[in-house]
Amino acid sequence: MKISEHISASRIAWRLSIAALQALLLLILVTTTCAQKKSSCIECHIKLEDPRLSAPAKLFDNDIHHARGLSCNDCHGGDPNADTKEGAKDPRKGFLGKPKTADIPAYCGKCHSDASLMKRFNPSLRVDQEREYYTSVHGKLLKTGETRVATCISCHSVHGIRAISDPLSSVYPSNVAETCAKCHASADYMRGLGIPSDQYAKYKTSVHAQAMYEKQDMSAPTCNDCHGNHGATPPGIASVANVCGQCHARQAELFQTSPHKAAFDQKELGECITCHSNHAIRKPSDQLLGTSQGTLCINCHTNGDKGFVAAGQMRSRIDELIGSIDKSTEILNRAERAGMEVSKPKFELKGATDALTHARVLIHSSSEGEVDKVVAPGLEVAAKGYQAGVAALAERRFRREGLAVSLVFILFLALLVYLKVRQIERRQATGANGV
Repeated sequence: MKISEHISASRIAWRLSIAALQALLLLILVTTTCAQKKSSCIECHIKLEDPRLSAPAKLFDNDIHHARGLSCNDCHGGDPNADTKEGAKDPRKGFLGKPKTADIPAYCGKCHSDASLMKRFNPSLRVDQEREYYTSVHGKLLKTGETRVATCISCHSVHGIRAISDPLSSVYPSNVAETCAKCHASADYMRGLGIPSDQYAKYKTSVHAQAMYEKQDMSAPTCNDCHGNHGATPPGIASVANVCGQCHARQAELFQTSPHKAAFDQKELGECITCHSNHAIRKPSDQLLGTSQGTLCINCHTNGDKGFVAAGQMRSRIDELIGSIDKSTEILNRAERAGMEVSKPKFELKGATDALTHARVLIHSSSEGEVDKVVAPGLEVAAKGYQAGVAALAERRFRREGLAVSLVFILFLALLVYLKVRQIERRQATGANGV
């Protein structure tokens, strides 16, 4: 190919590239323009002075429905392309306006219960929320005509609805308790419904809230983890253990085989909440176990019965292991501060700490024998750690005593050398004077 032909071909290719780029930009511009459909609802409401009417239009910018290409008319009906208020709200164009409280579940459900429609956005989205809602306490009360109950918008908000994974969403894990508290923490609002209003205040003192808010653990339980969300209902006596057992599986399994299981069923006691409470669940401590004043066991057991004896023995063995671990830890730390190498026995002492953790879980079996099976090996590990500490300190003493003896011997030799040198110097001085 000649040079001139090569240059000509390059120019043609360049021009084609420019033309393709221009076409792409035009396509993007057209697509963007099409996506930004006219909405007379937004254009009108955003200019209104009354915040009750203008706020929804402003909030809608961050709404997940807006992000998916939906607009006001998809929920409220009407004609978003109309230039007049009457035209936008034309009933012949399906204008619905603001729904009544009793109609809201169906209002949201017309889309969210439509499997074919929801698959266009996300095939994994649930489409049974409306049906499940009517199994909840809220849904059942709504059917009776009670309008103070929560509906979809009570939890998800209205025009500023965000994805549940958005930290600003009202149903993001760290915001759920506050969302529920809008109703449930108001004594005036809950009056007449027979429901207390202190759940939120109690929850904020709990170990679950501590994990959620202080440690930022989004997997920590909040309201909907125990009560459900769309099918929200208080877990009854028959189900509360299963609710707690979702996270505390080992404790739940041990309780099922314990003597307490039959006793709790007979007296219709909640399996977990009887000892740990429900909303104000505190971090469990060894002070809950035993037969002394302030322990939980004496609430049901009296001096001399089998449970009383078992509680006392389990607490005694756990205290013994704690004391042994503390004793071993103290002497090993002392040896370490003295400069002795004790990293291996300190690491091995973790076996005793693990045994203590296991023993604290095993108390849910209500069996002193099961507890002793892990406490006994833990005591052996702790005892070895203590002996290692004693040996390390003994070696340190031996080294120090040996060093002291060595220094004394060295000083003695130095003194002898000094005296010998002085003797030699005196002899030399005497000989020189005689000469």
